[in-house]
Parts: sequence; C-alpha cells; structure tokens
Amino acid sequence: MRQGSTKLRVNDKVEVIAGKDKGRVGKVLKIDREKNHVFVERINMIKKHQKAKDATQSGQIIEREAGIDCSNVMIVCPECTETVRIGIKVLEDGTKTRMCKGCKATIETLKK
Repeated sequence: MRQGSTKLRVNDKVEVIAGKDKGRVGKVLKIDREKNHVFVERINMIKKHQKAKDATQSGQIIEREAGIDCSNVMIVCPECTETVRIGIKVLEDGTKTRMCKGCKATIETLKK
C-alpha cells in the first residue's frame, strides 16, 4: 500500500482482522499516514513507563493505545453492520462519498 493512502477516517468504527486483538471492534482515535498506522480505542494496549518530571512527582506506568497497521483493520458498515471494503463514488454534483462495497450504502460525504 502506498504511504498515506487509506480510506479510513477518525471516528470510523473498525474491526481488527489480524493480530492479537483479532475480532475486536473499536473507534479510530488517530491516523498516522506516514507510518500507515491507526490508533483504535482500547485495542493494542501497551504499558509505557514514565519518568518523574521533578522531585514532587513520582514515576508512573501509563497504559495507552499503540498503532496497528491499516491493512489489519476493516471498516464496519453502519447500514449492514458487517466488515466491508469501501469505495469512493462521485455524485452528479461533483461531491465524493465513501460507500460500502457490500450493500452500496453511503458512509460519509467527503469534501469536493
């Protein structure tokens, strides 16, 4: 896949299709287009050890989401509630929309 080419957007509902969290569903929090990674809510959690910033504060262990490769997630269609591939459809007025390749439902209208 080309660097930065993904049809996923923030707040999309996705399902993990490969890896340790296979089958889990979550919301996309962030997309790193340079590394081709997505950060999904409560999926692929890691523990990060944070050092104390000054003498009054103690060190701590923070649990946060790590990135998953875009190829390991699929979008869940809001209409048919299945994991599907998505395509781009151009409407008569020139606007582009994301559409479900399974049920042909419109997922979101994009900017011109």
